[in-house]
Amino acid sequence: MAGHSQFKNIMHRKGRQDAARSKLFSKLSKEITVAAKLGLPDPAMNPRLRLAVQNAKGQSMPKENIERAIKKASANEGDDYEEIRYEGYGPAGVAIIVEALTDNRNRTAANVRAIFSKNGGTLGETNSVAFMFDRVGEIIYPLSAGEADDIMLAALEAGANDVISDENGHIIYCAFENIGEVSAALAKEIGSEAESVKPIFKPQNQTPIDAEKGATLIKLIEALEEDDDVQNVYSNFDISKEDMAKIENY
Repeated sequence: MAGHSQFKNIMHRKGRQDAARSKLFSKLSKEITVAAKLGLPDPAMNPRLRLAVQNAKGQSMPKENIERAIKKASANEGDDYEEIRYEGYGPAGVAIIVEALTDNRNRTAANVRAIFSKNGGTLGETNSVAFMFDRVGEIIYPLSAGEADDIMLAALEAGANDVISDENGHIIYCAFENIGEVSAALAKEIGSEAESVKPIFKPQNQTPIDAEKGATLIKLIEALEEDDDVQNVYSNFDISKEDMAKIENY
């Protein structure tokens, strides 16, 4: 997802990640609580919880926040969240998948539909675009983790399928069912934990988009990601660095 990677880089340069840190921690905490409620509250015995905790640590979430979320689940406190997936299209026919955790299905559906409508998109039916994506594991390391060739060798040794290294860092892909084993093996090989470890929807093909449509699409993605119920947004757009640079001036 070259385009989405560039979009994330722009967000970083504009300082939006810092401004949205509390929202990020809230979403990470929600995932930890849900994972702990669905299984045992022990990361060693609960694969989903282990990944949620690892992802939270990779995002520098304070240890006390993580422990608080697990304790809340252990005491059966807090809201019960339902996992929902929405699918639709953005400008230029770009496919979009939205993953949400909600305690009010009607509220979330209405919000997501409104966001699509107000930003040049159309919400579709379940499985209307999912067939364009593969469910895989994604492991992200910063550039400081090592040289591209070294990361590639370590990833292949750990059982990964593919590695993409660019100015933003190293993105490692593996089979969905092997994400726990591969991330653990990589941590040993590289000598540090990943910034992010999670299952994602990876597009099989990408849809080219220009700066004008790209600006509208990014507003749509931003609005979705800012919604409190939305956990993840995936898309299959592809945009050149030149057009992405133009969007910064819009």
